Amino acid sequence: MQVRIRCIPVALATALAFAATGQASAQQVVKIGQVSPISGPSAHLGKDNENAARMAIDELNAKGFAINGQKVTLQLVSEDDGADPKQGTAVAQKLVDAKVNGVVGHLNSGTTVPASKIYNDAGIVQISPATTAPVYTHQHFPGAFRTVASDAKLGSVLGKYATGTLNAKTIAIIDDRTTYGQGVADEFVKGVRGAAGVRVVGREFTSASATDYTAILTSIKAKKPDLIFFGGMDSVAGPMLKQIKALGITAKVMGGDGMCTDALGRLAGDGLGDNKVVCAEAGGVKGPQEKAMEDFRARYHKKFNMDVQLYAPYVYDSVMVMATAMQNAKSADPAKYLPALKAIKYEGVTGTIQFDQNGDIKDGALTLFTYRGGKRTKLDVVR
Repeated sequence: MQVRIRCIPVALATALAFAATGQASAQQVVKIGQVSPISGPSAHLGKDNENAARMAIDELNAKGFAINGQKVTLQLVSEDDGADPKQGTAVAQKLVDAKVNGVVGHLNSGTTVPASKIYNDAGIVQISPATTAPVYTHQHFPGAFRTVASDAKLGSVLGKYATGTLNAKTIAIIDDRTTYGQGVADEFVKGVRGAAGVRVVGREFTSASATDYTAILTSIKAKKPDLIFFGGMDSVAGPMLKQIKALGITAKVMGGDGMCTDALGRLAGDGLGDNKVVCAEAGGVKGPQEKAMEDFRARYHKKFNMDVQLYAPYVYDSVMVMATAMQNAKSADPAKYLPALKAIKYEGVTGTIQFDQNGDIKDGALTLFTYRGGKRTKLDVVR
């Protein structure tokens, strides 16, 4: 029997081989988006987030990350939202167009919330490592999660601390009119409402780009508050603390995680004082978990030659949780690994990560800090 062999032209064979290789390569790359403000006043926090995402992905790739027995390469696709809602939605659409398999971000509530609708409409899973505004998960988007406690809990804890421990009776409120700043201030007001003998004596507003707070602080000074609560970021809180000191205001100052950074000491200078500022960071560990956090901070410093700013551990855990859900589901398709993410129980550097029906972290921790000698000092971790 004669066998006839049909020859394929060399050019066609090469093209087919290239196409097959390209298809295999495409299947082996899993893209994870990261969005934070790499530019602008909060760039130090945004870079912190980007570094942590890169660190997690580098470690996973170095260990030979595999899904369903197939080794894959994780690729970080990082975008800068400048802490601007309009820019945030633009880069969200950019990530959708890039066909990312999931997003870790954004940092600011004001960019996270509008961007979340774009990810939801595209069926892309989003884990925010920093957004605390309750409205983010109250939209009930099935793919929206966060790895930090919300402002509802933060406001309640700080409210109780202000009235119970600091014995504040007259309180003034300032916020920067951002989704985050106004939201955390609103939750704080709820936290102090109903406390015996406590009055909110004034509420003032500034902006995230303002530099002169003399008018609002002069108004507040006349009301002689025991405590001033500020809703906003450290880039505003620092200069504001300087002006509070210059005006001779002796009230204690309290705020949320946006101002609760190591950088606040540098930004506030001699306006910081000792034990004058109390703030809460969404998250925190104590006991045996402290060793894992210390090890992470040491690895981070060794890799980037800088200290953790604020949210890096939560970014790192967010990437790890997303990657673990992909492995558990044996797929990087968001529709397929979403159920695994909802059911996950992951032991991270920030503690045990599980999500409730809304996508909020279960039993989220808060860490209370003050400042002494210009350094942030832990007071307690509460749940």
